[in-house]
Amino acid sequence: MVGEPAERTEKITINIGPVDLGRIDLLVQEGHFSNRTDFIRTAVRNQLTASGPAIEHTVARRTLVLGTQHFSRRDLEALQERGEQVHIRVLGLATVADDVPPELATATIASVEVLGAFRASRAVKAALGPRIV
Repeated sequence: MVGEPAERTEKITINIGPVDLGRIDLLVQEGHFSNRTDFIRTAVRNQLTASGPAIEHTVARRTLVLGTQHFSRRDLEALQERGEQVHIRVLGLATVADDVPPELATATIASVEVLGAFRASRAVKAALGPRIV
């Protein structure tokens, strides 16, 4: 935010083409933004707002589940149809149904972090081996 204390922000460096930089400078000169930083912060905030549902979905998907979480073949097939992967993060028990083939598991399960027990077929566990924390 404009006027935000330095200790509450992180400095980044970006490379931008001269035409885009000129457009930003024009908007600053015309008073639409106070400076380049104001423009960039506004653009970032607008993009994050527009991406809000995707961000919320990802955060929810990666949140640690307390208790039991089960993944059926149908659950994983639905993820595969959407082109998504899940990060299994469970404190308790995580299970993958016995009828889940290793290929489906590797296509849809990005990582497994279980504090407790992880139950899956030997073939699925072997296929996911490098992804299990």
